[in-house]
Amino acid sequence: MSEAVVTTTPAVGAAKKDVSAVELFGLFLQIGITSFGGGVVAYLRNGLVRKKKWLDDTEFLELTSLSNTLPGLNATNMAILAGDRLKGTLGALLAMIGMCLPAFVFMTAAGIAYGANGDRPIVTAMLHGVAAAATGLIAATWFQIGKKTVKGFYDAFFILAAVVLINHFKLSVPVVLLSVGALAIFAYRPPSKAGAPKEDAHEWIRSLQ
Repeated sequence: MSEAVVTTTPAVGAAKKDVSAVELFGLFLQIGITSFGGGVVAYLRNGLVRKKKWLDDTEFLELTSLSNTLPGLNATNMAILAGDRLKGTLGALLAMIGMCLPAFVFMTAAGIAYGANGDRPIVTAMLHGVAAAATGLIAATWFQIGKKTVKGFYDAFFILAAVVLINHFKLSVPVVLLSVGALAIFAYRPPSKAGAPKEDAHEWIRSLQ
């Protein structure tokens, strides 16, 4: 008689990594100090995935997806989610403080300086340059993640659908996330019959081709 092998998958965020509180706070403080413009996701991936290897690309993409679906700043959301994944509630608190503290200090000083010098051409040119660099950082990061996580036609289909609905049809992000997310969940649902091939879950998409 053959024995069935039963495997279980741990709940998301259940297993905390062996990361010290000081090291966790130090990393997010460093990211908060050195990340400029809207490309903070690139700095987060560089620190959490490439340097420290506390998360892999799949985990990072999952947390980024969650942070984008929640209200508030993506960088703050991502810091809280990553901190909680790595060291529970204490980690979430330390990551949030480390990420937000430099921005609070710098933006207070920048707001005062901009109020006095914001009409100067050199200031405007500098801000345009930072915006362009941030766009490049975001594009490079998502390209690196996409190479490892986007597999096959169906993943590309949902990405393209979200882009078209937001940019062309001007639908709100929450509406697109809920609608496209619901379709993705339906498409990737477990097969109804035991042993049925996984491709059966995508028959409804094939009918659209």
